[in-house]
Amino acid sequence: MGSLKDKKIAILTEEGFEQEELTSPREALQKEGAVVEILSPEKRKIKAWNHTDWGIEIDVDKAVEDAIIDDYDALVLPGGVLNPDKLRLNATAVRFTKKFMESGKPVAAICHGPQTLIETGLLEGKTMTSFPSVRTDLENAGVIWVDKEIVHDENLITSRKPSDLVYFNAELVKTLVNGKN
Repeated sequence: MGSLKDKKIAILTEEGFEQEELTSPREALQKEGAVVEILSPEKRKIKAWNHTDWGIEIDVDKAVEDAIIDDYDALVLPGGVLNPDKLRLNATAVRFTKKFMESGKPVAAICHGPQTLIETGLLEGKTMTSFPSVRTDLENAGVIWVDKEIVHDENLITSRKPSDLVYFNAELVKTLVNGKN
């Protein structure tokens, strides 16, 4: 406990995020002492998708338009089919994600979360994974797609699905503890 006590993590999301793909990394990071803020284009509560139906509502801590990249040590992009589709159409969210990628700080995306990263134009030559239905989109963006629980390429950490969360969380925490990408 406390190995991340000096770290602040942003989770960028929209309505329709996959519930456990946000709650599990948030809990893992908080357990290690990190401060975790939920960022969104929305300025209110947003609702999760929980496998086959609507899930919990969570409070948005800060509008992405008011967020400053220098305030955060890492960015997490949860999946869900609705969430990344909305984020990738939001110019402010895409700009924030692109600047975060360019900063060299860790960016972690799971399941459909990498769809938002496609819009940054920075994926050419990266090795990544995702939910299988996102594979073609990522390959069209120049990604070398692999079917593995966790892929870590420079500052980018990706995972396939909720059953991979144990690997995703562990890799994110390890990366932040070690201070390397």
